[in-house]
Amino acid sequence: MPIKELHTEHLQDSKSQKAGLRFQQLLDELRKRDLSEPTLEFVNKLIDRLNEGSFSDKEWRKLLSRKQPKLITMLEKKEELVPKNHYQTQWMAIGMAVFGIPIGTALGVATKNMGLLGAGIPIGLAVGLAVGASMDKKAAREGRQLDF
Repeated sequence: MPIKELHTEHLQDSKSQKAGLRFQQLLDELRKRDLSEPTLEFVNKLIDRLNEGSFSDKEWRKLLSRKQPKLITMLEKKEELVPKNHYQTQWMAIGMAVFGIPIGTALGVATKNMGLLGAGIPIGLAVGLAVGASMDKKAAREGRQLDF
């Protein structure tokens, strides 16, 4: 089953056209992959919903902004495909929360200056970016990274 075409010619707003072009790039990347039947059905249902044409530009963009992350999450779980810098973005936040805050707290307690609490956040950010970048490189080596 091939992936259907997204119709964006009815869009008037430049923001909507830009969002449609970006989603079209994702669909082009998916067409290059050998996807499972349930994934193809999910993508085609999403395209059918977007192609209905009964939306204003703002409503269409809002629907797309809700559905696109769900599609990316589904691709990550079912097909093990991720967009570029996916893990880096994800691990940046994890690093700040899991590593940065405890390191800052330890620095603050050790020096008896809780003003150093914020000093751990950039350290956690750097650790998270490093972990995420290595995971992105691994995904690229394995051919699981979408050029999106």
